[in-house]
This record gives sequence, structure tokens and C-alpha cells, in this order.
Amino acid sequence: MDISEVRFASRFDQVTGSAIREIFKVIAQPGMISFAGGNPSLEALPDQQVSELAQYVLAHDGKAILQYGATEGYPPFVESLKSYVADQLGVSVPAVLPVTGSTQAMDLLCKALLDPGDTVLVENPSFLGNLQCLKLYQANLVTVESDEDGLIPDDLELKIKKHHPKLLYTIPTFQNPTGKTLPDSRRRAVADLANRYGMVVAEDDPYRDLRYEGEKVRAIKSYDQNGWVMFLGSFSKTISPGLRIGYIAGDAGIIRKCTIGKQSTDVHSANLNQAVVDQYLRRNLLPDHIRSICKGYGAKMHQMLQYLEQFPDGVSFTRPQGGLFIWAELPVHIDTVKLLSKAVERKVAYVPGTYFCADGGHLNTLRLNFSNSTPQQIETGMSILNDLIKSEI
Repeated sequence: MDISEVRFASRFDQVTGSAIREIFKVIAQPGMISFAGGNPSLEALPDQQVSELAQYVLAHDGKAILQYGATEGYPPFVESLKSYVADQLGVSVPAVLPVTGSTQAMDLLCKALLDPGDTVLVENPSFLGNLQCLKLYQANLVTVESDEDGLIPDDLELKIKKHHPKLLYTIPTFQNPTGKTLPDSRRRAVADLANRYGMVVAEDDPYRDLRYEGEKVRAIKSYDQNGWVMFLGSFSKTISPGLRIGYIAGDAGIIRKCTIGKQSTDVHSANLNQAVVDQYLRRNLLPDHIRSICKGYGAKMHQMLQYLEQFPDGVSFTRPQGGLFIWAELPVHIDTVKLLSKAVERKVAYVPGTYFCADGGHLNTLRLNFSNSTPQQIETGMSILNDLIKSEI
């Protein structure tokens, strides 16, 4: 029998792979201007500093770092991480677990909580990577509608009453893909609804430190009274995505189940990478580094917004105060999936918005990333997109 006859697990029936990863194959072409990914700027990656810290930790604790470690995390990092998370959230948390990027945090949370067919509420639109994760765990995805301020609490409560979900997945700050930020009043409402109806909230907040204007808002976790909110964080956007260090914080019982699930996934996250991030926290290096990268990112965001203001009538877009993304909506007759092939011919790439929508549709939308482009690339690429959209109207 030919290997093509192999039977794959049914969990893959509704999963085709990440659209962004497929687009990455296109943007590797020479001369391509990519607004498609969510990569930090190369200039923001502290290679020299990481090199120095890696040499330091290997010199001081190299034998332990190079040996197998505890699934619960490299002990010095667990210690500094608990302090860091408490400072970030404004409240102490019962437990933390270092993980291999916040993507793994979501995977472990799904592994710990979800049986096939369990209902999970998701924002519409939402991060396609974790939508894919939820589909692999065979969750029943139900969308919660959003407005200009993000997730709508009234619709959230209606969906809770109707579908009795086990989990809500939300990105409340500079949301991927829209860039929207949920205001404090709605964050409190989400925590209250979770407590009232017994629903776990996965608060995925990797962009919260990338604020370029406006006032910082409290985490949903800070309003949590009974442990229903699990906070997912990451150092990928602030230090390095290549180090793959994130964390999950919250209820000790859930963290324990995630730890058991992690044992059969990767045993533990890389000790060396945890030790490097530990030094960032212990030496208080992160605040200055974040300030330095936010200045450049903020300038790029405003530059892209200025070009969007010159787009034709009928084009609307979000105006984030931070993060890495801007969401645009074109006239309803324009299909951004089809338009992408024309853009790629002219050496510009973006991600069509439909891929972020659990229910599909929204073919007239797209996500733009500004962090990984130079000012000249933003000028050239946005001018090309403007011309293309004008030709479609």
C-alpha cells in the first residue's frame, strides 16, 4: 500500500495550516515589502546584550543550565518571573509556568481543559495561530462580536448563556489582528462574567508593553476574584521571538495540569534561554530596552496611519495606541484574498482579514504590520497598496 493512503487524525480535518506561514514563503522573494508578519524589527533585537548575558550565565551556572531541568522552570527564572508578573498585573498570582513562547501556553491550556466538542468563545476577528490551536483540540468555536473598543460584554454574556462555554480566548491589549484595546470597564465586566458563570478566561497579552501613546490599562487578571482568569505572557515581542520564552500565570491547579501536559511536549523550556531572560529581569534591563524600541515602533505606526489617511473614500482602519498591527476594511466588493496576488506581483504582501475570522467571511479586510519594515518600505509599500485599491474601486 502506498503511504499516500495513510489515515491522519480527524483533528486535522478542519485545519489547513497557518495562512501567515504560507504567505512567508511568498515574502521570501527578493525585494518583497512585507506588511504580513508580526516580527519585531531587526534593529530591536538585542543580539549583543543577549550574547553577553548568555556568556555570563554559562560561566556562573553552566553545568545546571546544560543539564536537564525541571518542567516547572529554571529556578532562578521562576523566582524573578513571579516578581515580574506581580508587578505587571498589580496583583500576586498563585503560580507561574515558563513555557516555550505564549503559543505553547495556549496549547497547554487547551490540553488541560478541553475535550472534543467543548465550546470556546473567541473574538471576531482573533489571532489565527490560536484559532488553529483550538481547532486542533476539536473545540466548538463561537464568535463574540466586537466594536471600536473591542469585545462587547453584552454579546459575551448572551453567548455564555446560550452556549455554556468552558473557555474564553481574548487578546485585550493592541489586539492581533485589529490593534484594538479593551477599556478598563470592559475588562472588569469580563472578569465578573467569568466568575458568575464559571468560565475560564485565557487573557493573551503579549503586546501590552508596546504602548506608544495613551494610558496603560489594567489586566483582566487584576479584576479576577476567584482564579478564573489565566494570564498568558511572552518576551518574544520585547526581547526576542527566537528565544521562545513565555509564561502562563494563575490558578495553581490549572498550572499543575499544564505542567503535566508540558512534560510530554518538551520536558522543559530551554534552560539557557530562561537564564538569559532571568538576567534581563534581575538587572532591570527590560524597561530601558522597551523604551528604546517603542520610540521607533511608534514612529512607524504613525507613518503608516498617515498613508492610510490618503487612501480612497470607503477605506476605514483602526488607530491603535501601540502593538504591531493595523486593521483595514475596504469597500465590500473588494476581495483582499484575490487582491493579494496583485500586490505580490508588485512586491507587497499583507494578510487577508478573513483568515482571522473563525466563521470566515470579511473578505474585504486585511491586517497590516509596520514593525518589520523601514520607513522607506512603508512609504513605497503603502503607495503601491493605495494605487491597487484605487484601481479596484
